[in-house]
Amino acid sequence: MPQWESVESGSRRASASSVSASQSASPGMSRARGRLARRAVMLCTALAGALPALAFAQVKIGLVLSLTGPAASLGIPARDTVALLPKQIGGQSVEYIVLDDASDTTQAVQDTKKLISENHVDAIIGSSITPNSLAMIDVVAEGQTPMISLASSAKIIEPVDAKRRWVFKTPQTDAMMASAIAEHASTHGVKTIAFIGQADALGETFYAEVAKFAQLHHIDMVASERFNRTDPSVTGQVLKILATHPDAVVVGAAGTPAALPPKTLRERGYKGLIYHNHGVGNNDFLRVCGADCNGTFLPGSPVLVAAQLPADHPAKRLALDYIARFEALRGPGSVSAFGSYTYDAGALLNHAVPLALKAGAPGTPEFRRALRDALEATPGLADTNGVVNMSATDHLGLDQRARVMVEIRNAKWVYQSR
Repeated sequence: MPQWESVESGSRRASASSVSASQSASPGMSRARGRLARRAVMLCTALAGALPALAFAQVKIGLVLSLTGPAASLGIPARDTVALLPKQIGGQSVEYIVLDDASDTTQAVQDTKKLISENHVDAIIGSSITPNSLAMIDVVAEGQTPMISLASSAKIIEPVDAKRRWVFKTPQTDAMMASAIAEHASTHGVKTIAFIGQADALGETFYAEVAKFAQLHHIDMVASERFNRTDPSVTGQVLKILATHPDAVVVGAAGTPAALPPKTLRERGYKGLIYHNHGVGNNDFLRVCGADCNGTFLPGSPVLVAAQLPADHPAKRLALDYIARFEALRGPGSVSAFGSYTYDAGALLNHAVPLALKAGAPGTPEFRRALRDALEATPGLADTNGVVNMSATDHLGLDQRARVMVEIRNAKWVYQSR
């Protein structure tokens, strides 16, 4: 006889014995036993309702990424990195919900609202670009949901006010990278510099930082031009820049659209130094820019040149580990800095979630508040870009070791020791 049948037969015999006993008992005893039985049933029902919630509690992380549109080369490596993020943290399973903002600010806001109001996520990673991340701040602040941006501008996290207290980020700030450009340009004898950047928040904030650090290094800003991500040509802007005869040109743009200014400068015979924003740190940019980017420079993530870094660089070991894991998934030469920023967001959550679980269960306001607090208190966490020490006034936590100067040489990233 099958085991399930033996158990069922035993249950039937037990039920029959119980019925016989209750029938032979006095009416008063039967009523008492009935009350006890009802209480037992109610208790078991309550426990049955609570146990699934405890057993299946799940941390939900939403990602708003630019998977299509002009910034797709930034969002796709981030999406591919999701497969490498922790599946379980603090004994809780983790679900990742990825939405495409199509490189569009309005869509990024809609995605963020959906993740908070419909998916009830505990935290959000994204967006891939500065304008979208800035637009998401009001939504996450109202929903009191921590957000870890993958975009560059310091304005995403500074100043840490009532709204930005919910916002963190993993990429180096534009201020960190602009200072690196100014230092490199100064040591290479640059006296005049021109700027061409995207006509959006990224371009404007990066220009402000480049101008500030150029002045500190006694470099004159002689021109400033803008272009849209979808523009087919920047010839007019480049001609205006060339008329000022700058020693160097800084391109404040991200992704493949950032290839248009250097290509146009080279086509027009420009021989001076060209610098990029760290938003070009992926192989799609190298492919699109091609030979026109040979000999150009950018301050970049240590991940781009991890194998070339000194042995004592704080990011080297984890950067190499990430590269090995990502390339095992997507193939040799597939790594970009933008995937590493997502990986580092996962490291932050891996540190913070166990601490937040002490204050509440996933899906509750208490958990989200505690998660925000734990992120803000991140102490000395090593990741693929450096060492993170966050505080109530610093929601990035990286220092200057998180940036390296890189030269593009024959479609390769080449580490510059100075």
